Amino acid sequence: MAQFEMIMPKMGESVAEATIIKWLKTEGDKIEADESVLEIATDKVDSEVPASNGGILLKRLFKEGDVVQVGSVIAVIGTDGAAAVVVPQTAAKVESAKPVAEAVNIPVAVAETKNDYTSSNKFYSPLVKNIAKQEGISLGELESISGTGKDTRVTKADILGYIANRGKQTPVAVQATETKQIISPPVTVPSKPAVSVGAGDEIIEMDRMRKLIADHMVMSKHTSPHVTSFVEADVTNMVLWRNKIKGSFEKRENEKITFTPIFIEAVARAIKDFPMINVSVDGTNIIVRKNINIGMATALPSGNLIVPVICNADQKNLLGLTKSVNELANRARINKLQPDEIQGGTFTLTNVGGFGNVMGTPIINQPQVAILAVGIIKKKPVVIETELGDTIGIRHMMFLSLSYDHRVVDGSLGGSFVRRVADYLEKFDINRTI
Repeated sequence: MAQFEMIMPKMGESVAEATIIKWLKTEGDKIEADESVLEIATDKVDSEVPASNGGILLKRLFKEGDVVQVGSVIAVIGTDGAAAVVVPQTAAKVESAKPVAEAVNIPVAVAETKNDYTSSNKFYSPLVKNIAKQEGISLGELESISGTGKDTRVTKADILGYIANRGKQTPVAVQATETKQIISPPVTVPSKPAVSVGAGDEIIEMDRMRKLIADHMVMSKHTSPHVTSFVEADVTNMVLWRNKIKGSFEKRENEKITFTPIFIEAVARAIKDFPMINVSVDGTNIIVRKNINIGMATALPSGNLIVPVICNADQKNLLGLTKSVNELANRARINKLQPDEIQGGTFTLTNVGGFGNVMGTPIINQPQVAILAVGIIKKKPVVIETELGDTIGIRHMMFLSLSYDHRVVDGSLGGSFVRRVADYLEKFDINRTI
């Protein structure tokens, strides 16, 4: 009987592990080549793993909910119906294996002392270890942090909360470790407010994606001092142009044109004018991004959000942007995005107007330093300046809201940038072809 091993596939450059959400096949089931065997989830996207060969599923080496390193053997498939199988020695759960270092979007500085976190009996995710390494947290100090995750694991929110309060108490000497460090005693993270549950209240546990979003939002607020600037724009020409061409465009291209690609085009042009908006912060260094990769926040049927990225948006014309926006948005809603399609963003656009909102104060998508929210477009009476004097007319108006990281983006830069985006939208050519 020939056997072959199913391997946890690589799901993108910065993905080192995945969680098994659901097995689609049980042991003994027949599997066709390219048939999906299980569903997995990373911190980026959910996807299915197909079998590269047909046969019989002889052994599942992990349970649902297990976290598995990329490259690990997850199942054994035989080419006939024999049920016996020897579990490969290479298959080991992530809890007992040394995790592969994960390349995440958090800058990792080399600490003066080398901490061997793998010697701990506790499991720490690659992200938590990278944060600990960056902050110079020793193994002993890391083990002192109380975890709120599954099986009391230390989560990203736990370690960021600890760091925020680290050093606020007087350090005391502790028994010297191999690195001869003197560390602070455990600092109590501010307690969460007590929540009472009344009769008839329903308790709903956050799903995996909502937990990730919550952690990311808390981390962003811990990381960046947020400031928001607002501009109101007259987008009448843009609206009239779209109304004029949308019917013929849909007939010709068999898809709709929305305002989103127009917004993205204006943002890309403004970034070319103000490149210091297209940066990230690494300690005391500012990384100026060469590429303009614009993420667009997309609402999912579940109520969660995901941010697919249009890479090199400044190099696409309006037709190319429209095609990219529609394709990514459609595949996002049916959970068919690839991990690389939601990575590498350097700026994010979110459309709060789609929910009828006038404006918003969005939270920065780390490690970026700015995010733009566009509000609903509404008709308003507006004073129009002409050569013959002022008059009042009905115009299509909208608010733009730019939240930015005040560590590196001052009010002058942030305000000038959002004003420039508005200028490009206001000057839209009503006779433009696409």
